[in-house]
Amino acid sequence: MDTDARSHRYEALADEFAGLIDRRVLGPGDRLPSVRRLSHEKRLSVSTVLQALRTLEERGLVEARPQSGFFVRRRPLARAVPEPRRPPARATKVDISQRLVNVLQLNARAGIVPLGAALPDTALLPVAAIQRLYATVARQQPNLLRSGSHTDMNEVALLRQLVRRSMSWGGPLDTDEIVVTNSCTEAMFLCLRAVTRPGDTIAVESPGYYLMLQLIESLGLKALEIPTDPRRGISIDALDLATRDGREGKVKACLLVANASNPLGTTLSDADKKRLARLLESRGVPLIEDDIYGDLHFGERRPWPVKAFDRSGNVMLCASFSKSITPALRVGFVAAGRHHAEVMRQKTLASGATNPISQNVLARYLESGAYDRSLRTLRRAYREQVERMSDAVSRHFPEGTRITRPQGGLVLWLELPGQVDTNALFERAAEENIAFVPGDLFSPSGLYRNCLRLNCGNPWTPAIEAGVRRLGELAAELPEA
Repeated sequence: MDTDARSHRYEALADEFAGLIDRRVLGPGDRLPSVRRLSHEKRLSVSTVLQALRTLEERGLVEARPQSGFFVRRRPLARAVPEPRRPPARATKVDISQRLVNVLQLNARAGIVPLGAALPDTALLPVAAIQRLYATVARQQPNLLRSGSHTDMNEVALLRQLVRRSMSWGGPLDTDEIVVTNSCTEAMFLCLRAVTRPGDTIAVESPGYYLMLQLIESLGLKALEIPTDPRRGISIDALDLATRDGREGKVKACLLVANASNPLGTTLSDADKKRLARLLESRGVPLIEDDIYGDLHFGERRPWPVKAFDRSGNVMLCASFSKSITPALRVGFVAAGRHHAEVMRQKTLASGATNPISQNVLARYLESGAYDRSLRTLRRAYREQVERMSDAVSRHFPEGTRITRPQGGLVLWLELPGQVDTNALFERAAEENIAFVPGDLFSPSGLYRNCLRLNCGNPWTPAIEAGVRRLGELAAELPEA
């Protein structure tokens, strides 16, 4: 049978079951017929049936249970999505670092319900495979420890794998534009150093990732918050206005997450990504894009980064593997486009070469194909954990609580009804060993005081369920500010 016919058959079977689920003929928790039975009844090969079931998994409609088969997924109770807010029209000095350190330290305390820092449970990650590769690489390539720390900055084997991976989203990247870094954080830091000076204004999403705000604070920059819709992402129209010539405090760079943004989990459409790339190119405003969650999408295909629509080298694509392999690996990169030379200079000054053994370990892991196999499992796990968290919030939090619908990643954003102060909620929750991140830490101007972000990086347990239930009870007990 030719490839097109086989593709048509598994897609037809997937569509048939999707229709049954949509019409509620098959309800949440119902078991699908076995692979062998479907193969016999539909007169299809086992491989075709399995491909259909995997397609349903990718669509988020069914889940595989070891030794049991495939079951219709339970969907979270319906809750409204938060509405976008209007941030200040002027750039703001950032001052969140000390408070943020205190908040994130709670997440590491023994016995805590870890809903704060956006970290995956290491049980989900291929840590053992990476440990074995470290031993293998150190034994087979002993000369790696003899290279200079400020020469041979990039390992050729890793560059090759990064370029190959980029081909799946419209690349390839150019090896001459890549700088291997110690993390995605360092990549963004180097990019900001390369294109700004103290006092400059940086356009950011609102709400936006607090680590980006920390970087802006540490470099003496100011942040201009751009309205961001939890459904569609950053407002391109508002960014257009903010970057027009003649505005006071000209925007010198834009810093954002286009795929599965943090904290909203939103992915920009391809049309908006293309428009964003063209707009910033025409204004001469560099875009620093964090794509750390691009591989952790919940859809059928990996979303393209804005970098895929870049025609002039104006986009600096930053990423790492800390959410998908292990945070301890500390290997990231930036494809810096026309800013490569200055980013490389900043890297040389800041930290020298990234550990060559770690670079080669990552290269071998990517080359083996194990990363893609692990990603399929990890995406399913994160999607299920986000759904379980959404369902628990829907059941346990006060009526009127709004919840985002992430398109990837491992965090969930909540908006509580009224004017409940989530900083006061944080203090109460900390007393009961429950961690989360208050919403105003995602805004330099202090917006989102009635919002919070929950980490969904841990497999669901009775302890997490109990923690979410108690957090909802505490939220209901707090008076409005």
